[in-house]
Amino acid sequence: MLKPYILSFIPLFVAVDAVGNIPIFLSLVEHLSKTQRNKIVFDAVVTATAVAVVFMFMGTWIFSLLGITIPDFQIAGGALLFIIAARLLLPGAQKSALTNSYDKGMGVFPLGTPLITGPAVLATTLMMMNSFGALATLIALILNMFFVWFTLVRADIIIKVIGPSGVRAFSKIMYILLAAIAVMMIRHGVTGAFLR
Repeated sequence: MLKPYILSFIPLFVAVDAVGNIPIFLSLVEHLSKTQRNKIVFDAVVTATAVAVVFMFMGTWIFSLLGITIPDFQIAGGALLFIIAARLLLPGAQKSALTNSYDKGMGVFPLGTPLITGPAVLATTLMMMNSFGALATLIALILNMFFVWFTLVRADIIIKVIGPSGVRAFSKIMYILLAAIAVMMIRHGVTGAFLR
């Protein structure tokens, strides 16, 4: 009974990369008070969750409007995920060129989207919904967003415990898994489009 929930949670966990976002988050909020940080974290998690949920339920409708099939999206989404993962694995790669200045909308952009809920999360969310259903995907998404909230609120402590090198190593492992998931999505897309 738990299998669909677990299989939905793991790819989303890899795509969200909560721990990998910690250094970027700290660089953005290093001069802010705890209250300001918590407000930004709240805005970021709410925005990321809302964008993912809307896309999860509206994505298929948008596809039918454009004449795109699920296998089409699997192939395109898998290719995009692979490119993203490959770029993030390259030496010196960064998720985004971000400013260190305080902005009231920082929680919405760039933290909420595209850092937390970006192309990887959107593609993975739709694929998990197609594979395991809306309930399993929604619960997996909410659990992942709760984990994001927890890691950002406790970002200073996490950095002290595992260190900057530990965060980088964990992120690299997540990117390799993301690349593998991308290959799996392309394989399923090709199978669904040409071998059915």
